[in-house]
Amino acid sequence: MTMPLIEEQSSEVKGAHGGAEVRNLNLQSESEGARAVGQTIWIDLDNSPHVPFFRPIIQELKDRGFDVLVTARDCFQVCDLAEQLHVECKPIGRHYGKHRFMKLLGLGIRTVQLLPSARRARPVLAVSHGSRSQLVAAKLLGIPALQIADYEFAKIWAFVTPNWAMTPNMIPTDAMKLGVDRILKYPGIKEDVYVPSFVPEDSIRRELGIGENEILVTMRPPASEAHYHSPNSDKLFEATVAHLGKMSDVRMVVLPRTPKQGHEITAAWPDLSSRRKLFIPERVVDGLNLIWHSDLVISGGGTMNREAAALGVPVYSIFRGTIGAVDQYLAANHRMVLLESPADLMTKLSVRRRNHGANHNAAGKATLDAVTGHIARLANLGTRTTAI
Repeated sequence: MTMPLIEEQSSEVKGAHGGAEVRNLNLQSESEGARAVGQTIWIDLDNSPHVPFFRPIIQELKDRGFDVLVTARDCFQVCDLAEQLHVECKPIGRHYGKHRFMKLLGLGIRTVQLLPSARRARPVLAVSHGSRSQLVAAKLLGIPALQIADYEFAKIWAFVTPNWAMTPNMIPTDAMKLGVDRILKYPGIKEDVYVPSFVPEDSIRRELGIGENEILVTMRPPASEAHYHSPNSDKLFEATVAHLGKMSDVRMVVLPRTPKQGHEITAAWPDLSSRRKLFIPERVVDGLNLIWHSDLVISGGGTMNREAAALGVPVYSIFRGTIGAVDQYLAANHRMVLLESPADLMTKLSVRRRNHGANHNAAGKATLDAVTGHIARLANLGTRTTAI
């Protein structure tokens, strides 16, 4: 099998914000390069969706001979999920809240905390799915950085830019605010990296106390602390809970993004919570398994929506921010329904038991191979940049 190979060119380019010099790259179709020997790749897990995403990538890189340093921000159940999925990582730093000053303070603190581990490991490449603190630390240490992104409106790069970015094919190249020669593409969506290897376990409905004849609705509230958050998403979430709460055979399993958000939700609907019409699992659950055994998924955007789409589970988005290219692609292909107002709950939302057939994800390893191949070839360049 042939895959795109990144070749060095003689010219060099500067980062858009005065960052370190990087080699100008072209993509050509050639065979796989040689196995890595003694090279370390640094992966930073900044949010919970990054754990299942990077899990197979880490194993593939190790199989190719790379050493992998994995660091993780201790927030949003990242470390709990890493332990559950047997991803060895070093917890470094935490979340500092939604206020801009605290975000900037947290960015600076975690950047400094990351430096010793990265300096000791001497990685040839830093990789993350949008970790700002890793990006800054990598620039300070002169480590080439690759950032993976699947939402083009996220404000990831403020003061420094990565050497390369990687996105799904459907995101326009000019949307990434980076030189065209520094953008890599992969087929499918990021959830196609790990969803094809998913194997369902049948015990979760029983463990959650959901009857076989009850309709299980898995819900993810809006990301209220994200910079792209829209208050309209909160209003639509509230309307959705009220709508489903009137249905006698519906049970809502809510996966809050933070403990604070969980407390706010149970406090807002005490009657539904006391009757366990709406409840939050008491322990970390396997998100894919919960989605697979759900009858429908309703989420305020992000990974859970796309995981459901990848599994072929009916999914409805209540995200009211700027809709990205990935969600537009899924909606256009009837793999996701975009709810735009409370009125849509009456006309677009279908609440019923679904037929749990086989996993319909047919992506195979194509997406995983493409993503891992890009990472391995960048690492094999063996380039080092100058510190900013």
